[in-house]
Amino acid sequence: MAMLIGYARTSTLEQEAGLEAQERDLRAAGCEEVYAERVSSMSERAELRAAIKFARKGDTLVCTKVDRLARSASGLWDIVKELDEKNVGLRILSLGGDTVDTRSATGRLILTIFAGFAQFEREMMLERQREGIAKAKAEGAYKGRKPTAMAKADQVKALAAKGMSMSQIAAEVGIGKGSVHRILTGKTSAAPSGSDATAA
Repeated sequence: MAMLIGYARTSTLEQEAGLEAQERDLRAAGCEEVYAERVSSMSERAELRAAIKFARKGDTLVCTKVDRLARSASGLWDIVKELDEKNVGLRILSLGGDTVDTRSATGRLILTIFAGFAQFEREMMLERQREGIAKAKAEGAYKGRKPTAMAKADQVKALAAKGMSMSQIAAEVGIGKGSVHRILTGKTSAAPSGSDATAA
């Protein structure tokens, strides 16, 4: 019996609630199996691979929006081709919930248009982000990301107060011994080679 198989994805920067909302919509649409993951669209998507592998002839892969499946038209068509070879349909809920027959010229045209929009929106978002950073830099308001090591300064000092050595502290908090030395001494130069003094 043909089955609806859902696929949900958010990037690692998006909120968990966004993934839960997609899963809820997919279940409401009748998906019996739902594969979900938080991963960048540019990274390897293990759950998408699993969903496609699980699909059988006559099944339909369902996702809420085109950009959850792919971020470029070429990436989308790679997936569509793979589904076609397995005789698996594709349904995009944002297109009204109807199954898009990717084996027809009309279906392919619809997907191409929406994939193009998704890619365009992403490129515009990135452009606005770059412009915002450039403007902030020009106004002296952009500080960039806080250095990882310095963000752990309080933790480093607390461990040092317990009598742990620099090497032990570095291993505990996941930063280099040189960074530990700079935090504890307030100096910009790295710790001398081979130094493993215990800070009180």
